[in-house]
Amino acid sequence: MTDVDAPAGDPHAGEPHDAEPYGTDPYDVDEDPLVGDFDLGEVPSARTVRRYTAQAARARAGASVGSLLTDVYTAATSVAISVLIVLGVVQQLGDSLPPAPPVRDAGGGLSLPVLVAVLLLAATGVLLSTAGRLGPVGVEGAQAAWWLPLPVDRRGLLRPAAARVPVVAALTGALVVIVLEAGLLATGAAALVRAGLLGAAVAAVVVLAAAVAQSLGVPRRRIALVGDALLVTAPLLAVAVLLGGRAPATLPGPSWPVVAGAAVLAAVLAVVVDRRLGDLPGRALREGGSVATQAVGAVVSLDSRELGRALTGGAAATSRRWVSRLRTARGPATALVTADLVVLRRSLRHVVQLVVAAGLPVLATVVPQLASPVGVLLAVLLGGWMASSASAEGARWAEMAPVLDRLLPLDDRTVRRLRMVVPGLVMLGWSLVALTAVGVWAGAPQHWLVLAVASAPVWAAAAVRAAYRPAPRWDKPLIATPAGALPSGVLQVIARGPDLVAFCLLPLWIAIGLTDVVTVMVTAQLALSVVAVLIASSTAEKGWMERMLEQQDQGKGATP
Repeated sequence: MTDVDAPAGDPHAGEPHDAEPYGTDPYDVDEDPLVGDFDLGEVPSARTVRRYTAQAARARAGASVGSLLTDVYTAATSVAISVLIVLGVVQQLGDSLPPAPPVRDAGGGLSLPVLVAVLLLAATGVLLSTAGRLGPVGVEGAQAAWWLPLPVDRRGLLRPAAARVPVVAALTGALVVIVLEAGLLATGAAALVRAGLLGAAVAAVVVLAAAVAQSLGVPRRRIALVGDALLVTAPLLAVAVLLGGRAPATLPGPSWPVVAGAAVLAAVLAVVVDRRLGDLPGRALREGGSVATQAVGAVVSLDSRELGRALTGGAAATSRRWVSRLRTARGPATALVTADLVVLRRSLRHVVQLVVAAGLPVLATVVPQLASPVGVLLAVLLGGWMASSASAEGARWAEMAPVLDRLLPLDDRTVRRLRMVVPGLVMLGWSLVALTAVGVWAGAPQHWLVLAVASAPVWAAAAVRAAYRPAPRWDKPLIATPAGALPSGVLQVIARGPDLVAFCLLPLWIAIGLTDVVTVMVTAQLALSVVAVLIASSTAEKGWMERMLEQQDQGKGATP
């Protein structure tokens, strides 16, 4: 049989296939020209690879330059409006604060500049801890799969990722310092500019130092632990200054040489990070990029629970040297409570958050300018929500993966009530510490201790209710807002949990406003605590009003 399908000009045309030895036929299927010998071209540079990837992404995105400029304009406008709103609120708070006493006796309290310095130190710890959990240098899943195996210079591929976090940190640091300086300390324009530039430089130095540690092979968990230690140091430093006997009335402002020195240090660290980008292992880059992607997705989806899981899991230990015997697990109920205790104990970030939250009301009562009903109320509200949110870590993990809840022979309402045990115990301790300080400030501490015991269940119920709240319904009609398009009803979802704090703690807020506790307040607080526990025990995802309207609609539809 001859090869009638051979192309014209083939020297083997018309000859049988078995006339040639195997493998000499140029049309043999086992000799694929795509994987045969070919000449390699010049390897593209890392910048060329980045530009090609960006062009391909833009070509498939279908977005025009106008839409990009619109998004940039919307984001810039939203940030500017948010900063102006926060600055206005802080300025009003600063104007409403009473002036500092001219003479301060030993142990008389902290000055407002010292408090601002403590807050900035705590913010530095939060920044370092967050940078350690995020990498800070990382690549997303698609970039890790396509870029890292390429035979190109890794430094060129990673430069945008390495510069992204320091730039964002610098802008955020400058805004935070400007808001605190202008709102609370009311400094001049020149000093405000220097403070903003110094805040930006220090924030960049913190993130770049974390990047240098990452390039040296330091685990992200250790970097996060250093940030947590710095965060705990802030309230301890305030206590040390308070016990020292005399707090300085003012602190020296930053000078231009200090700002220049911080900027030079940031530039040196940036050069060091750039030169060591090629030493970053692929595993560390993939882990950091995965955590950052999860955190960004949680922020875009307005899911604070997923954000907390991303930051907590990003620095979790891969192995532990000892295992707890869980002797307190004697049955289904105690097993559930024990699991919550273990989760909280192993989450160092939330333990640090509890310590800081306990110090906020104490600091508010010892700063003369903040020792007012408004300042103390805000400190108790912020500290209480921080502490209750940290204590409900077990409930948040159970909402995502209810494995233990399904295995134990317990109904849903009982599970949610048991989930309130650990937050209730934690908030009982926090309330005793916080309201003792408030009682010393307002007088009659024993009365405030009774109110602390009565109000602790509300914090626990609010934390569990927030942990089990449903996700926003993105299939509903979107509403245009300065922060972008949001689904209708998203505020009702976000308000689950804080609504109990706002309404079921009214006796506590009234007592702080009046700086006095009476019997009717304690009685009302006990009744509202029972109501809060009952509301948090409910498994209904829709609100009471929405369920009533649906029942009315169903009744009208059933009527002939």
